[in-house]
Amino acid sequence: MSTESDIRDFLASRRAKITPQQAGLPAYGGNRRVPGLRREEVAMLAGVSIDYYVRLERGHLAGASESVLDAVANALRLDQAERAHLYDLARAVAKRPARRAKRVRGPLPDSVLRVLHSMTDSPAFIRNGRLDILAVNRLGRALYAPLFTADAPRPVNVARFQFLDPHGRDFFPDWEQSVHTTVALLRTEAGRTPGDSDLTGLIGELVTRSEEFRTAWAKHNVRLHHTGHKTFRHPVVGEVTLDFDAMELPAQPGLTLTAYSAAPHTPARDALHLLAAWAVTEDAAATADPDPTSSH
Repeated sequence: MSTESDIRDFLASRRAKITPQQAGLPAYGGNRRVPGLRREEVAMLAGVSIDYYVRLERGHLAGASESVLDAVANALRLDQAERAHLYDLARAVAKRPARRAKRVRGPLPDSVLRVLHSMTDSPAFIRNGRLDILAVNRLGRALYAPLFTADAPRPVNVARFQFLDPHGRDFFPDWEQSVHTTVALLRTEAGRTPGDSDLTGLIGELVTRSEEFRTAWAKHNVRLHHTGHKTFRHPVVGEVTLDFDAMELPAQPGLTLTAYSAAPHTPARDALHLLAAWAVTEDAAATADPDPTSSH
């Protein structure tokens, strides 16, 4: 799909979500032919001509100034993630580089890995925008154990597991919210890096093989994902809800360190202690016999 069609669908979907009352416009009675705002109402709110707004919604953002983009974002009541996505789409269609450092490929620095593995009480991992898990500490690997099966493709990808693995729905019991978050993160990344062939390939695979992904992808929702709560149904410790904090790594553009935690004296903290004990047992078993199927 082209960037122009992404712009069209994104702006149309945001316009459809806003009622005239929410935009502070009089609610004229009768039958409205479109959900949400009409194009002429967005144009009026943004202070541009209807013809110009129609051109913008058709994907012609290349020549739009920052003030125009801000006006459209304000008219459509875009949140922080949606506003950033609109700017990313405008840069992509104009073939201007995004205002961010170039993403780095290759091994993670030893110093970053030392920080990750020093977090012994918190499950943690480093991912890219495509939701590949590039590095994980021992407790993080234990938490995400269903993703790290021997036959899972490498690098492990959260979205592929969630939508294509039969265990995905059970591992993420808050399925609807989890799906919304995953798809919105991928949609956000697609706006940031429209030329990423690996990301395009993953999205194509998921659209082709998952009806749920295809439906969610068509909604054009985006989001930022810095802090919150996430629920897992783990095969050993059962259902547990953990706090998470996601921190971008400034020296490694495009990579994010995500760490989970639980407040003291809570069932979730007890579950982490149990998970840590199980991880030690699993490590000991793997050390004793790294490949049980091999002959000796």
